[in-house]
Amino acid sequence: MNHGDLNFDTRAVHTGVSKDSQYGSATTPIYPTSTFIWKDSATTAGGFDYTRSGNPTRSAVEENIASLEGGTQCRATCTGMSAITATLHMFKPGDHIIASDDIYGGTYRLFAEVFTEMGFEFSFVKMRDLDATRAAIRPNTKCIWIETPSNPLMNLTDIAATVEIAKSAGAVTIADNTFLSPYLQRPMELGVDIVLHSTTKYLNGHSDVVGGAIVTRDEVNSEKISFIVNALGLACSPFDAWLVLRGVKTLGPRMEAHQKGAMALARMLEAHPAAETVYFPGLESHAQHELAKKQQFGFGAMMSFDVKGGRPAADHVFENAKLFSLAESLGGVESLFEYPELMSHSSMSVEARREAGITEKTIRVSVGIESPDDLVADMKNALDTIPA
Repeated sequence: MNHGDLNFDTRAVHTGVSKDSQYGSATTPIYPTSTFIWKDSATTAGGFDYTRSGNPTRSAVEENIASLEGGTQCRATCTGMSAITATLHMFKPGDHIIASDDIYGGTYRLFAEVFTEMGFEFSFVKMRDLDATRAAIRPNTKCIWIETPSNPLMNLTDIAATVEIAKSAGAVTIADNTFLSPYLQRPMELGVDIVLHSTTKYLNGHSDVVGGAIVTRDEVNSEKISFIVNALGLACSPFDAWLVLRGVKTLGPRMEAHQKGAMALARMLEAHPAAETVYFPGLESHAQHELAKKQQFGFGAMMSFDVKGGRPAADHVFENAKLFSLAESLGGVESLFEYPELMSHSSMSVEARREAGITEKTIRVSVGIESPDDLVADMKNALDTIPA
């Protein structure tokens, strides 16, 4: 069967699964082997020789994710950061890359502190402003890095317009699609060259694996990424690949449940006097609500809000909300919140955080799949009891 003819939820369940012709396993087997026996000195038994270079379980999840994103090839990596690292190895010292000033703190650190030291050049701009992106173009610009919605302030980048800016400069576009997943946003349909994920988040969805994925659409980039992932030893383990493939089967239903709770929570926060600003593109009051409706298939379940009273008020919320755990990461079935100032974005300088709009008031929320009524009541109670 050509899975490309099937709808998204059906492909999520079936792509990469029917691999066991010998026993007819209903789930993809795990091949926890480091090496594979050859038929002879010139012929492998099944197309695999060494698990760093290729593994049947990993190939299965790669096939699945590539199908969901609309790419031709995917390479699964050991972490989300290793996926980012691999894509940066497509470039060389002296190349210039444009990125938003409020991207994930780990990405910012990698760009500003690691690859800058290697001779790469980066410009961090407010990419929601297309003129700012255009103004940042240099003769040596080789890439525009898109993270939309941004982490943690949920700013959107107009993907199609940014792709056109990149094309006019002869640069490639790379989009981090972790926050929405291919269920809610497919950047390649808007012209992006490469899409990446931290599969730790929504694709796996159960907070029990770390991994990454890089999806490519053309043969040249596919070959580059395959070579880099193998050469640098960045590939995902068979067991982690199996966990992601298991999780991605329920991506659609999970995202619908996530979104339902997120919208209910965002509307409560918007009306609550203790929340100064709510950053959630699903709200009509969000400055980029119409862009979200244009380029996304939904609004997702990530949001942030600024709480009145700064860090003491934030600490009170962390201590008194019972259904939200204070933890790094996002995209699992359980609701989490975290404090970008001291957690996900602590690697950025104070000046960089303030320029991006991250303050001591900012709380990031990953809404799980619990009952929306319970989540709203729990968060409301934590806000209601903030000392005057």
